[in-house]
Amino acid sequence: MTKALNEFLESNLKELKDNGLYNEINVVEGANGAEITIDGRKMINLSSNNYLGLATNETLKQAAKSAVDSHGVGAGAVRTINGTLDLHVELEETLAKFKGTEAAIAYQSGFNCNMAAISAVMNKHDAILSDELNHASIIDGCRLSKAKIIRVKHSDMDDLRQKAKEAVESGQYNKVMYITDGVFSMDGDVAKLPEIVEIAEEFGLITYVDDAHGSGVMGKGAGTVKHFGLQDKIDFQIGTLSKAIGVVGGYVAGSQQLIDWLKVASRPFLFSTSLAPGDTKAITEAVQMLMNSTELHDKLWENGDYLKEGLKSLGFDIGHSETPITPCIIGDEKTTQQFSKRLMEEGVYAKSIVFPTVPKGTGRVRNMPTAAHTKEMLDEALKVYEKVGKELGVLS
Repeated sequence: MTKALNEFLESNLKELKDNGLYNEINVVEGANGAEITIDGRKMINLSSNNYLGLATNETLKQAAKSAVDSHGVGAGAVRTINGTLDLHVELEETLAKFKGTEAAIAYQSGFNCNMAAISAVMNKHDAILSDELNHASIIDGCRLSKAKIIRVKHSDMDDLRQKAKEAVESGQYNKVMYITDGVFSMDGDVAKLPEIVEIAEEFGLITYVDDAHGSGVMGKGAGTVKHFGLQDKIDFQIGTLSKAIGVVGGYVAGSQQLIDWLKVASRPFLFSTSLAPGDTKAITEAVQMLMNSTELHDKLWENGDYLKEGLKSLGFDIGHSETPITPCIIGDEKTTQQFSKRLMEEGVYAKSIVFPTVPKGTGRVRNMPTAAHTKEMLDEALKVYEKVGKELGVLS
């Protein structure tokens, strides 16, 4: 290693560790479910985004196995060169029906969706109004587009209206887009989509909702946009296939014309091999399950409400989440890291979230109860939380 690189890495890694910002990555031995095994110890898993428990679902596993038998383990190449699998067509038709749009396009990840879709439509002659708490992939997608990025205060409709008015009336931009998460993953709050649509229509804004944490969770499973009945008003619906859906990948849903454009203009679609057959078939099966029943969705919310009430009654600061996402806000980064470590030592896997994922001084342990958790698991987790909270002085 060159001296310059070594000095850069050594100093920056030390700084992260000294400030409690260095994240240790644990090795999970086996499937990622409501319980996981790390270093030979079984723990209650409250860190997964596997909201509906579908990552270990037997029906999905069998669907993936059958697709591997019939179509192999890989797609072979990019779809524009190698052709598209019939499984991809089936998936995209199913996703469009699920989201209530004319069409949909699948990508290799949710991160890829934002890199692909934003830069395929917006350019240096345009402006993007972006909620200040939007996901990192949205921020990177905006940067890649080279459009003017205008930060909007989080869920502040007065600030959005003012900045939309200024951007449009300036005459500097060909197009102006507003981008927001549907559900904000660190606090669990929901975007004010009805008010956003009203402002967008007033100023002619393109509307873009990243519903990575809303699909399977909001709208009886169909997502935040459908929760508000606004699928005819939102231009872009983005989501992942790795959270509530339980597999991997992402999608953009919208008009047929939009999807046609993304298939010829979005670089991750043009230059990266598509989803593997097994993943594709398992995703389709998962989406169809959500369209046919709300059982998993209802169980998720029941467990989420139960854990929230338990943590709140113990005296923890759980913020203002409107979804099953349940942050336990500690504040200080080092204390937050220590809190998470002690939880793990006591058998609860709940990772610390600190800067730069959240602002400095707002470190938290992000809890994600799923449809697969039992009340007994959640009760045990609450006992551990109480013990560690008192031990570290977080609870009085």
